[in-house]
Amino acid sequence: MRKLLFATLVVVFVLLIIYLPPGSLAALQHYQAQFSAWHHQHPLQTAFAFFVIYLLVTTLSIPGATLLTLLAGSQFGLIQGTVLVALAATCGATLAMLISRYLLRQWVQQRFAAPMSAINRGMEREGLYYLFALRLTPVFPFFLINLLMGLTSVNTLRYFAVSLVGMLPAIVVYLNAGRELSQLRTLSDILSPGMMLMFILLGLLPLVSSRIVRLLRKS
Repeated sequence: MRKLLFATLVVVFVLLIIYLPPGSLAALQHYQAQFSAWHHQHPLQTAFAFFVIYLLVTTLSIPGATLLTLLAGSQFGLIQGTVLVALAATCGATLAMLISRYLLRQWVQQRFAAPMSAINRGMEREGLYYLFALRLTPVFPFFLINLLMGLTSVNTLRYFAVSLVGMLPAIVVYLNAGRELSQLRTLSDILSPGMMLMFILLGLLPLVSSRIVRLLRKS
């Protein structure tokens, strides 16, 4: 079901780009160019501001992390973007977990009793591998994993390390998607080899992640 939903979202995304009203792409490129100019003039300040914004978004579970990841791919490239997004996302996830553990424990227990029991069973059965599997192929939403893991006994440093490794493949794929999207000049570029590769990677991400989890479980 999740694979079908993901494929549907990709198709809708392609159709939206193809049927953008005249001038929409130019307007988006205009704002991107302004951001790029500021980045070139103040690279360190821009990178720091982006890191702080991404950290707040993930810590407070504000929608928009995916769009920020695409933006990072278009502005910072694959290497710098990976460093910024991976660290910000992992730090935000860890802070959200600690907030749940020390400030929201009672509320989380009452509000998410059913999924909490599933998390407890998974952690008892498979330990940190279960957390890795959730990060690689999330059964629960990103924010919910952070909240529920705060109620477990998982070590903070191990939580940080496992989350970082588990989220890294998806981060790299979405950064590459942002980089390809930033190179669009006309709507016909949607059929370029780079864009086609981007859509293939986006489509394969959940399939490959599920396959990796199955292989690791067997081993």
